[in-house]
Amino acid sequence: MENSKLDFTGRTVLVTAGAAGIGMAIADAFKDLGARVFVTDINPAAVRTATEAGFSALLSDVSDETQVIELATIIRREFGGLDVLVNNAGIAGPTGPIDTLDTAEWKSTFEVNVHGQFHCIKHLLPLLRESSDASIINLSSAAGRLGMAGRSPYSASKWAVIGLTKTLAIELGEERIRVNAICPGAVNGPRIQSVIESKAAMLGRPVDEVSDLYHRQASLNRLVEPGDIADMAVFLASSLARSVNGQAMAVDGNTEKLY
Repeated sequence: MENSKLDFTGRTVLVTAGAAGIGMAIADAFKDLGARVFVTDINPAAVRTATEAGFSALLSDVSDETQVIELATIIRREFGGLDVLVNNAGIAGPTGPIDTLDTAEWKSTFEVNVHGQFHCIKHLLPLLRESSDASIINLSSAAGRLGMAGRSPYSASKWAVIGLTKTLAIELGEERIRVNAICPGAVNGPRIQSVIESKAAMLGRPVDEVSDLYHRQASLNRLVEPGDIADMAVFLASSLARSVNGQAMAVDGNTEKLY
């Protein structure tokens, strides 16, 4: 394997929701390989932390198309182009049987998880078209290939991401813009803990018991780490994956059932 295939020197990468959690792990991985990394986030404190860590960072909400248009303008002005777009921004959405869900919360899940990716792809595509090796990486989920009781808004939105990914891989393939998705399993961190607590409340079961189920739903019998997702993102954007297009890459320890 040639190390040059993982050299991102001179390439520009945008990671949405990149100032914390999985997004920061992805941003760090690209930065360590020489990329110029721009991150966005809706959390002001996280944006400040990312800036202090040496990233170009912007407070931005991908569900707001106007803000995404401004983001594209800033990236062109500051970097002159874009090579890799990582659509990481997403929210967990509400938990509960479908007849108990709040309609506004259902819609907000799609506004971020699906419409946010649409906004970014639509308005950053002109920059990606100017790249000689462009790649789009959309974050889906194991819930984007398996059903998940009590989590219908999240699961449905992540299935939509797979459809968007596969369709755009066909649309943009002739332009040599590769489009792939990553499907993480349960990723260690505050978000999955919040989901576990909500699921435990819905089921009327102890949090520790439901947490154990989440840990054991994968064949590897453990949670995925943010760095595992970052490694896949780097691979998909590199020349090692030059013929990988339209794929939904599971990074879930072989998850066969979601709780």
